[in-house]
Amino acid sequence: MNQRGKTHVARRRVFYIPGYDPYPPRRYRELYRTESRKQAVISGYRIEQKSDRSDTGWQVRAEMEGEKIQSRVDVLVWNDLVQKSMATGIAGTYAALFKTAWIYISTGTLRRLSWLAKGPVLAALYPVALLLGQLLLAWIAGSWLGGLAAWLVTGGATGLVGLFGITPNLQTFGWSLLNGAVFWAICLPVALVVLRWFKSQDDKTYAYYLMHDYAYTASRRGAYPDEIEARLVEFRHRIDAAMREDVDEVLIVGHSSGAQLAVSLVADILRARRFEIDGPALSLLTLGQVIPMVSFLPEAQRLRRDLRLLSTSDAITWLDVSAPGDGCSFALSEPVAVSGVAPDTGQKWPIVISAAFSQTLKPETLKKLKHRYFRLHFQYLCAFDQPGDYDYFKITAGPKTLGQRFEGRRSSQNRIDVPASRFTSIESTAMPE
Repeated sequence: MNQRGKTHVARRRVFYIPGYDPYPPRRYRELYRTESRKQAVISGYRIEQKSDRSDTGWQVRAEMEGEKIQSRVDVLVWNDLVQKSMATGIAGTYAALFKTAWIYISTGTLRRLSWLAKGPVLAALYPVALLLGQLLLAWIAGSWLGGLAAWLVTGGATGLVGLFGITPNLQTFGWSLLNGAVFWAICLPVALVVLRWFKSQDDKTYAYYLMHDYAYTASRRGAYPDEIEARLVEFRHRIDAAMREDVDEVLIVGHSSGAQLAVSLVADILRARRFEIDGPALSLLTLGQVIPMVSFLPEAQRLRRDLRLLSTSDAITWLDVSAPGDGCSFALSEPVAVSGVAPDTGQKWPIVISAAFSQTLKPETLKKLKHRYFRLHFQYLCAFDQPGDYDYFKITAGPKTLGQRFEGRRSSQNRIDVPASRFTSIESTAMPE
C-alpha cells in the first residue's frame, strides 16, 4: 500500500489484540510503560508514555533514529468475553475438558499438531493431566474418609445391637444401606471441598484458566463463536476510522490467541476495501501465535480462508515473530503453509522470524525466566538485553513502517512450512456488517 510517499513515520495508530486474557487492558498499558523505559536505556533512544482518557489506550512519543514520532496504542478489548467463558463452575470445567479432548483427539488434530511442535501440545495436555489428577486426589480423599466414617458408624451400630444378644444380618437390618448412605454423605462433600481448594490455587497452577482457553478455542470446532464475530465487526469499524485519519501507518498487533483474531480482522478490512490507495500503510504483526490450534480444526474454514487471502495481498505487510524458547507458541511454524492453504504461486506473507531468546537475552536473564513459561510467552512485548532486528518498541513507536523496517528480510531458514492439517477446506463466508 502507498505510504504517502514519506520516508519515515511521523504519526501511527497501533491496535493491540491480546490473547485469551480475563484481565483489563491497563495491565498492557503498564507493561508497555515499564518495558519501553528499559529498552530505551538499553538501546539509547527516548520514549515517553502518556495515559489516554480511555482505559484502553495510551499516547507514545519517541525520538529514534533521528526522528520524532507520535503513536497512539489502543487495546482491542475482549476480556469481558473471556470472563464470561470462564464463569462455569467445577462441573462445567470438567465437562469442557472431556468435550475438548474428544474434539482434538477424534478429529486427529492433536496428533497432527504434535508434528509441528511438542511444546504447545504439552502445554495443551498440561491442564488436562492436572485437572484429572486433582479429580483423582479428591476422589481418594473423599472415599477414604467416607469409608472410614461408614466403618465407624456401621461398626458401632453392629456392636450396639450385639449388646442385646442379637446377631445382625446386615442385609436384613439394612446395615449395607446405612453403610452406603454414610459413605456417600461424607465422600462427595469432602471431594468437593478438595476440588474447590484446588480451584482456589489456580493463580499458581493455571489449570482451570488454560482449560477454559482451549475449550473456548474448540467450542465450535474451529469456527469463531458468534460473540467473537460481532466483536470483530466492532474492531473493524474502529480501524476503518483510523485508516481515514492523518497517520502514516495503522499497525495491528495480535499476540498468542489474539493472532488469529488479528488475521481475520485484517482480512475483513481487505474485503471491505474501505481504505484509500494513498492512505496509511496497513501492517500486521503476529507474536507467539497459536494459529494451528484453531486452523487445524474441521470447522475453521473462515480462518483458513483469511490466512490464504492475506498470504498474497499487495496491500499489507505481515510479520510473524516467535521463538523456540517460547513453549506456548508454535515457534517458526508458518501458519499459512502448515494449515494447508498456501497458494501454489504468489505467496508473499508472512515473513517468519525468530526473536531468538538465546541470543537476545543475557544468560542471567534466561536463568531468571527458566520455567516461567507464561512470562516467556509475553517476552515479545518486553525489553531485550541485546535486541536483534526485532524490537517491539521500534516497531510500535519508531520512524519506519513495518514494511520499511523489514524490507528485503527473508523468513528464517528454520521455519516449518510443510502442510500438516487434515482439514484444508475453505468456505466462502459472507462479509460481516
